[in-house]
Amino acid sequence: MTESVVVATNPFGTHRVLRPQGALPYAAERLDVSAPVRETEVMLEVEALNVDSASFTQLAQEVGRDEARLRERVLGIVSERGKMHNPVTGSGGVLIGRVAAVGAGRRDGLRVGDRLVTLVSLTTTPLALDEIGTINWNSHQIRVKGRAFLFERSLYAKLPDDLPESLAMSVLDVCGAPAQTARLVQPGMTVVVLGAAGKSGLLCSWVAAQQVGPTGRVIGIVPTAGQAEFLETMPQPLTVLKGDALDPVSTYELVGEATGGTWADLVINCVNVPNTEMASILACRNHGRVYFFSMATSFQGAALGAESVGQDVELLIGNGYAEGHADYALDLVRQNPALRAMIEQVARG
Repeated sequence: MTESVVVATNPFGTHRVLRPQGALPYAAERLDVSAPVRETEVMLEVEALNVDSASFTQLAQEVGRDEARLRERVLGIVSERGKMHNPVTGSGGVLIGRVAAVGAGRRDGLRVGDRLVTLVSLTTTPLALDEIGTINWNSHQIRVKGRAFLFERSLYAKLPDDLPESLAMSVLDVCGAPAQTARLVQPGMTVVVLGAAGKSGLLCSWVAAQQVGPTGRVIGIVPTAGQAEFLETMPQPLTVLKGDALDPVSTYELVGEATGGTWADLVINCVNVPNTEMASILACRNHGRVYFFSMATSFQGAALGAESVGQDVELLIGNGYAEGHADYALDLVRQNPALRAMIEQVARG
């Protein structure tokens, strides 16, 4: 085991912030990625990044889906910031890495050689990349070589040995969404899922359909006929509608017609592009709830937008962490082969 250096550490990682001093790692402009590992840290040899959907979509559009330009852009962001923190979307993703060194102050039983998936955003994880390998445009996964550091409070899961690593990383990247959905959905509810054919959308739709029961209803809204046809293969009671979440009025009318003018008790936004806040709000009934899991959300826009149309709804920020979320999401795909097959199909494109 690599010997650690005794350096004053903070459980939240502020000791790795280069600027501005005193900021938490997420808010930092730049993080320190220098070795060796410190007292309460873990150093990882990084094998792959799973860039979150909003960030990857924005980067793909920016570089015109050109592999060389995407490699250059990702290397540039990481080199400049010491982390994979998209300056446009403000989001990151997760990574797979092998434990290379464990600080002497760690008490969680990690050993050199353990393979982990981080459950804390890349926006708060010190990261240095030596090279970028293959890029999977559908799963948003990038093979890399580099190093990263986890803090005392950084969340992680040991890579399961009964699932392919690509599938595990895809599910764990969005594992907060189904866990939060399970908390929010009650029997008899009408639930609308925007972006229902993506990874988080599939997981949320599956959980919601299980929980609303025979007196409830789940409506999945997707932008294309192909996605609608794909979503209709889900073996759960689900109403699939083709609609444009960038058009709030048409979404309002679509959901109003589908629900007989009652709209949704709960709207879950899993869309990976900006400007879908108002469609989510207008699809919801007065005094209902809107859960924004998408990292493309403008929460300022959502708050001011709801006010502008006189809509009294509870706006919920999607927290990527919920106790037990990793096991919950992995067990969903373990226990439901049809759901697993759909997520794997999304990753393959």
